[in-house]
Amino acid sequence: MNRAEAIITKDELSPREVLKIGDRIKAYCYDVIRENKGQQIFLSRASPQFMEKLFFQEVPEIYDGIIEIKSSARDPGSRAKICVHSKDSSIDPVGACVGMRGSRVQSVVNELSGEKIDIVSWTEDPAALVVSALAPAEIQKVIIDEQNKRIEVILTEENLSKAIGRRGQNVRLATKLMNYEINIMTDQEDTEKRQLEFKEKTDNFVKNLELDEMLGQLLVAEGFTSIDDIKDSLPEA
Repeated sequence: MNRAEAIITKDELSPREVLKIGDRIKAYCYDVIRENKGQQIFLSRASPQFMEKLFFQEVPEIYDGIIEIKSSARDPGSRAKICVHSKDSSIDPVGACVGMRGSRVQSVVNELSGEKIDIVSWTEDPAALVVSALAPAEIQKVIIDEQNKRIEVILTEENLSKAIGRRGQNVRLATKLMNYEINIMTDQEDTEKRQLEFKEKTDNFVKNLELDEMLGQLLVAEGFTSIDDIKDSLPEA
């Protein structure tokens, strides 16, 4: 790089890439260490930021600031996800990133040695976002715990493998993309879990308040989850 020398380590390359002396490459500069003898410049082709910068070059709407990249995640050489949002409601952010006949995204894919890229349209609703992030799986129900940054996703047995992906790749990338812990369950597992929780809460009332089981079940069915809930409730309730 002119008079400077840059370093790209093996773990910052895609597993598919083999570089030879004389090759011209694009890379993302993630660190510069200044020393008396000169600068040490560190590059990456495996980081999500490298993919983001490629889209920055290929998509004019991103360059102009009309479309914003919200987040991205990569499994270098295999698959990636990128989440985009348009500040102009008349512009489809996913369509703009894909380009005419896929020309824009294909340029990025070619630079990333054939890495498959899922482009997700960003929304403030985490439930809607996780449905898009876990495509092509069809989701039945989503339970959000915003305080603990957790999401429970309920789906059928047929969609389980699609949501998880090969070696857990799809859900792992979706987790990084959203910065939420994503727990995937089948509808049968969800039913069994809720039945167990119902029984535990009922047993708690029966044991601590010396109620019969039917009355304990009635309290749980009415939304009481603990003795404190009863203590803090109004007499009418």
